[in-house]
Amino acid sequence: MKTVRALPSINMREIELEIIESGCERHKVGDKYKYPEDTGKMCTWLIESSIPMIKVLRHGGVLPWTYKDTPYEKVINKDGLTTEFVRCPDPTEAGVVLKILGTDIKIPE
Repeated sequence: MKTVRALPSINMREIELEIIESGCERHKVGDKYKYPEDTGKMCTWLIESSIPMIKVLRHGGVLPWTYKDTPYEKVINKDGLTTEFVRCPDPTEAGVVLKILGTDIKIPE
């Protein structure tokens, strides 16, 4: 079985999730989670709506929009860090916004 170490062409990132806006009782601004370890601590709606973006960032991709001149302006591969933002689809006034931080994993050759 091959490991990531044996496949240097795979670009992987560590994923950290941070609540940056919230009107929700469950998630508070500043709450941080590791992906995938902490997904059980998060609201199902929030984590499930985030999975597509998490997968893109985790595997070295970047989504093309930048949210320029908004509070959600993205960082794209600055010193190995890329960000994305997701709003929870909860139809109430919860207003949860999740910042996804993907940090390049250094794989020794």
